[in-house]
Amino acid sequence: MGPRQCQVCNQAQSKYKCPSCYLPYCSLVCFKKHKESPCVKPQPSETKATAVSESFVEKPFVADESSEVLQNFQLEAIASSSEIRDALNDEALQELICRIDGSSNAENELDKAMAEEAFCLFTDKILSTINP
Repeated sequence: MGPRQCQVCNQAQSKYKCPSCYLPYCSLVCFKKHKESPCVKPQPSETKATAVSESFVEKPFVADESSEVLQNFQLEAIASSSEIRDALNDEALQELICRIDGSSNAENELDKAMAEEAFCLFTDKILSTINP
């Protein structure tokens, strides 16, 4: 694939992509101009992804103690871990996580998931990433 044109100014060759919507842009000036209007991450066109998003239920976030809430640096460590990203490529693990997240009794689903070795390894990776 050859060089792409900046989708903001349509003049220069793009060197970068917006981290949110992947729109190609050429400079900080164009990036700032692009960010003046909200952008969204494109949704994968797979039918499975659609089925997951349709069943999404907004749940209130409840944490008994502030220590249960991850700090930004911990979230960034999880997001930048190649080990965790590689583990998330496993479709069985994706389905397990979606089942827990979509359940009306998430704690019960979580207990069941902990019986599966792949999920235990995944949670261990997350714990060791946020608590080095």
